[in-house]
Amino acid sequence: MLKGSEDLDFTIAAFLIQDGLTSGAIYALLGLALVLVFSVTRVIFIPQGEFVAYGAMTLSLLDSGKFPATATLLLVFGVLAFLLDLWDNRARLNAPVLLRNVGLNLVLPGVIYTLALVLAPMQAGPFVKALLTIVIIAPMGLYIYRIAYKPLADASVLVLLIVSVGVHLAMMGLGLVFFGAEGLRARPLSTGSFSLGFLPISAQSLWIYGSTIAIIVGLYLFFEKTLLGKALRATAVNRLGARLVGVRTQLTGVTAFVLAATVGAISGILIGPITTIYYDTGFIIGLKGFVAAIIGGLASFPITAIAAIGVGIVESFTSFYASAFKEIIVFSLIIPVLIWLSITVSVHEDE
Repeated sequence: MLKGSEDLDFTIAAFLIQDGLTSGAIYALLGLALVLVFSVTRVIFIPQGEFVAYGAMTLSLLDSGKFPATATLLLVFGVLAFLLDLWDNRARLNAPVLLRNVGLNLVLPGVIYTLALVLAPMQAGPFVKALLTIVIIAPMGLYIYRIAYKPLADASVLVLLIVSVGVHLAMMGLGLVFFGAEGLRARPLSTGSFSLGFLPISAQSLWIYGSTIAIIVGLYLFFEKTLLGKALRATAVNRLGARLVGVRTQLTGVTAFVLAATVGAISGILIGPITTIYYDTGFIIGLKGFVAAIIGGLASFPITAIAAIGVGIVESFTSFYASAFKEIIVFSLIIPVLIWLSITVSVHEDE
């Protein structure tokens, strides 16, 4: 009888660890995106979770053969960015500048909108729909940077944080307007499951693990092997120094936001089939990625990834043993880290 009880406990623990690893992999992606954006632009990017919700809900609408509202939202963002660029360049407006503005802010979202209009009713394969979701969501990072953050690129960390709160609230409200209050769930990229001993592992979970590892490796190669990646690292170390040696810091800011939006879209594609996503779901998911990023000091990619796995496992076990206090326990993880950082690290008061 006692032996059977031990086997049962081990089985439950194995399932909880698997669930924690799955959630932690998603939090790792969000945490890495937050560290990337903060390192390059000093922006604590609270709206990161909104890209997850937008990605999951876009994929769900494509699965049902409906035109995704995010394509329309992308057009709106493009028009706003076009008007802002037009105003900023009013004193030196010429044909090349105007053509670049039109191409980037009107033609690009227009082409994506048309592509979504054509492909949505066709019920293409899951990977085509996933790729179309990324194509729709990724440029939003560019336009949000242009609309909300570029005019304040040299502002203090505190001002940028306040702007992030405003952008988060705006994107969440737009999510309610464009998607409605109903929850959506996407179809899995692959069906079926595999067995690891007594433990079944779904194909979707394998996609989550594989995609997380691929993105981590891809980010490492990008920062270590490409000129643009090295420019982002230089900007993260010393923004003024990078500007003095010819690095276009605005370009690095755009790149960081586009990468963050892409990671958010991929996270939404991965998590959409395993949970119902609402217009405001991204906030809680993003906060858990933020917990991992804080534990990593908003600076270390490896520590952030490891911390995210830890957050996922803690969440899984607390949901089993103390589900009513799950969120409290998870978010309380940052308190000892913040106390430790406040004692050991000397930084500017804004930071």
